[in-house]
Amino acid sequence: MIRLVEVVKQLEQYVLREVFINPTHVVSLREDGPMKNLLSEGQLPEGLNEHQSFTRLVLDKGTVGLELIVVGPPALIESKLK
Repeated sequence: MIRLVEVVKQLEQYVLREVFINPTHVVSLREDGPMKNLLSEGQLPEGLNEHQSFTRLVLDKGTVGLELIVVGPPALIESKLK
């Protein structure tokens, strides 16, 4: 299992929380630009670097996929998954 930090919208605000991922279930990774825009608008939790990148991670969940947005660029997330 790999520990990552997920960005989650709860009610009207975004929060960060730990999530543990089984790397064998990851289907794809791609940069999430809209989340970076939210960061520049000040809508994400304080303490994140203004140059932070985010990755949309898709997990295989049987017949449907599960998408998570995690803190970090795709290359860094990929290296953690290996």
